[in-house]
Amino acid sequence: MSSPLTTDSPSAAVKTSGSGTSAPRLRGPRRHSPGKPKRSLLLTVLTSLVVLYTVVPLIWLAVNATKTQAGLADSSGLWFSDDFALWDNIRDTFTYDDGVFTRWLLNTLMYVVLGAGGATLLAVLGGYALAKFEFPGRRGIFAVVIGAVAVPGTALAVPTFLMFSKMGLTDTPWAVIIPSLVSPFGLYLMWVFATEAIPTELLEAARIDGAGEARTFFTVALPLLAPGIVTVLLFTTVATWNNYFLPLIMLKDSDWYPLTLGLSVWNSQAETIGGDVIFNLVITGSLLTILPLIAAFLLLQKYWQSGLAAGSVKE
Repeated sequence: MSSPLTTDSPSAAVKTSGSGTSAPRLRGPRRHSPGKPKRSLLLTVLTSLVVLYTVVPLIWLAVNATKTQAGLADSSGLWFSDDFALWDNIRDTFTYDDGVFTRWLLNTLMYVVLGAGGATLLAVLGGYALAKFEFPGRRGIFAVVIGAVAVPGTALAVPTFLMFSKMGLTDTPWAVIIPSLVSPFGLYLMWVFATEAIPTELLEAARIDGAGEARTFFTVALPLLAPGIVTVLLFTTVATWNNYFLPLIMLKDSDWYPLTLGLSVWNSQAETIGGDVIFNLVITGSLLTILPLIAAFLLLQKYWQSGLAAGSVKE
């Protein structure tokens, strides 16, 4: 008596009764290795378009910053002219109109340090408190923060101007610094980050050991919040550095202008009778304006990338 045929593989041939032929083999589903993601032509094309949309303006800015005023009109926008005038343009940018560009640069740095730095500090303190403390009205504050995130800053510019005008703060640096201290998105981001990044058990252990709330925050919570702090700081810095509409309606004295408003004034000189046409300085000044932001993102990218990804994977 013959023993039954047993197989361990689903691809083994199945004998049919009364014949020696085997049934056709069935092809199993394809499995992709986790280390080799599936390629998508559509995704590649879309990514390439986004890269071109981002990089081409930067290339145009860098190329045209090397041209003189005459070279801007006589050459292609995406290629260099015969004369390389980058260093001359940089020197003229800092010396034009008694060096007002330097004053605008210092004003922008002041607005960023006080405005963006203060907004980050308030977002860290508020986000930590909302994430780790229970108190009445917490849900209401959450609804207000979410609603404030959806409101664009330009919609609040006119009411803010009217309020500051009543207090006599217009045409002063405080008219730009104080509104910059409020960052609903930064507060919400720190709230979410603190909820995931700081274990409640760790805070309770510190309190059991006798640490006060201030010491617990600075020695236990603050190091864990570092990636989130850098992320919020970058967002608020970019928002304050590129702020244009708020200084436009708040400031009249050009000595308090930030770089965005000052370069706009230089650009509009060509439209006035007898005004200097200095498009080469406007382009060079724009290039100098974005270099600190590019450097900040490149130097701190490992922190803000980890900050954005916090909470995306549940352990």
